[in-house]
Amino acid sequence: MVEQIVAEPAPNVTRAAASSGSRPRRLREIEGDAEERWRVPLGEFSRVLGGGVVPGSLVLIGGDPGIGKSTLLLQVASALARDVGRVLYVSGEESERQIKMRAQRLVPVGDNGSNLPEDLFLLTETDLQAILGHVEMVAPRVLVIDSIQTAYLSELTSSAGSVSQVRECAARLQALAKSSGIAVFLIGHVTKEGAIAGPRVLEHIVDTVLYLEGDRFQSFRLLRAVKNRFGATSEVGVFEMQSAGMIEVPNPSEAFLAERVLHAPGSAIAVTMEGTRPLLVELQGLTSASTFGNPRRTPNGVDLYRLLLVTAVLSRRVGMHLADQDIFINVVGGLRVDEPAADLAMAVAIASSMNDRPVAADLALVGEVGLSGELRAIPQVAARVREAAQLGFGRILVPRTVRQEEAWPKGIQVIAVRSLREAIERALGEPAEARSTTRGSRPGTEPEPPAKP
Repeated sequence: MVEQIVAEPAPNVTRAAASSGSRPRRLREIEGDAEERWRVPLGEFSRVLGGGVVPGSLVLIGGDPGIGKSTLLLQVASALARDVGRVLYVSGEESERQIKMRAQRLVPVGDNGSNLPEDLFLLTETDLQAILGHVEMVAPRVLVIDSIQTAYLSELTSSAGSVSQVRECAARLQALAKSSGIAVFLIGHVTKEGAIAGPRVLEHIVDTVLYLEGDRFQSFRLLRAVKNRFGATSEVGVFEMQSAGMIEVPNPSEAFLAERVLHAPGSAIAVTMEGTRPLLVELQGLTSASTFGNPRRTPNGVDLYRLLLVTAVLSRRVGMHLADQDIFINVVGGLRVDEPAADLAMAVAIASSMNDRPVAADLALVGEVGLSGELRAIPQVAARVREAAQLGFGRILVPRTVRQEEAWPKGIQVIAVRSLREAIERALGEPAEARSTTRGSRPGTEPEPPAKP
């Protein structure tokens, strides 16, 4: 027996195009009005989305388990149900009673629950065909799916969460959003590496991809946009996890510096940019004589390779003896800083701990360190200087190669430096090599006296 596959003839392309409802149109004839946006009372959430929720958009939110994804979207759904219209919250992971208990904790209610929004509907279902049927009956303006990995189509033989199920369910929800104008929010699981679980095409289907980040031992949560067809990417919103839910932090720099200890060696203030927002964070550095043959380099909140680069430049270009020192770097508040503009603050924090000399309390630092020991220009310096001035800093160190596009704000002194050695001397108030030769030696050894002229 030989199998013979009979393929149907391909349809005529010209005839198929003629029978389709689509027609090519001139671009200048298409109406291009500004898109409507629904404002969310959570200002930080609207900021990350680019100004509000766009009708017909498909938004994917990912994050570690227990980071607060469901809590945040339940708050957003409650707010939109009050201001926009009907919202359907579909959960495939929790029961109705569990979600009701969370809603009562997030939204203060009376004995009869009269303060809960009237237009917020709840559904516990995983069959996507059934979900689409309920959407047709309820006719919501916003749909929340918690989560996309639990939804499945019965016509597919694979299990829920598989590549084919996730891809097909996301495509059906995309067609629903574009055809009906319903704003759809999807909650996605993440892998051990922190990426969205499932096929990579899932992130290409949706309009916006948001990541909810944070340390489980810290109360701060960062909502970061990595893709946004309706706004700027790399935007970030800051929240604080409390018993009443996600509370937005209007001034994150002040919150990150609240527990700062003044005049402590090894502490430096970096001015970083998260999207269009400048943030002031404290970088702590600690050096300690190593008891092993290979000294350790331990970063927390910064990239290991940036720490190795800064350490090598300090050793080679500045003359610090770090070969026998364990170096620890910590970003206070659980924030993750990947911007090269924090290199200068990292280097000054290490030099401050090595020399046991504190950095001035009113000094902020910003600059990228090059391999030759020079400070390279960084973008959006004016916004960084304004943020430092608003928080009461009197001086800020910037690279000399920065192009000044506008006048510096009053009340803050901008100090332009060319090299890392000069920046350390300005920050610590003395020559860098003078202190580095007298500190950091192993216990029980004395530094050599300076040679006579």
